[in-house]
Amino acid sequence: MFVGNVCGKTEEAIDFYTSVLHDARVGDILRYAKGEGPDREGTIKHAAFTLEGGEFAAMDSAHPHPFTFNEAISFDDYRGKLSAHPAAEQCGWLKDKFGVSWQVVPSVMDDMMKSKDKKAMAREFDIKALEKAFRGN
Repeated sequence: MFVGNVCGKTEEAIDFYTSVLHDARVGDILRYAKGEGPDREGTIKHAAFTLEGGEFAAMDSAHPHPFTFNEAISFDDYRGKLSAHPAAEQCGWLKDKFGVSWQVVPSVMDDMMKSKDKKAMAREFDIKALEKAFRGN
């Protein structure tokens, strides 16, 4: 839910995400009508979209809410395109220009995390260094 200073940016965010991710499509979009204040007419009441096979929903809300985005989305290969706040990056996590948190990890990370050897955690993933550490070199 896009609230506070990002309220009204849902459509921009969906357009951005679907342009960055390869397997992405936008589904149905329902917009606020005139008189549904405090929400602005034309902003998104509910939108469905798919990113890399995962189904997502997003909406704007001008009502006061005691929450914002959290670290709940994980994808591989998109750090340079998504990251807007380098200071927030740690262990593959980044924040985009809307404040949404994403975890960007290499596909080989699953095998490495299943190993008993946990040497390969870093602020930004260096695949060659991770593979070298994983192999004990």
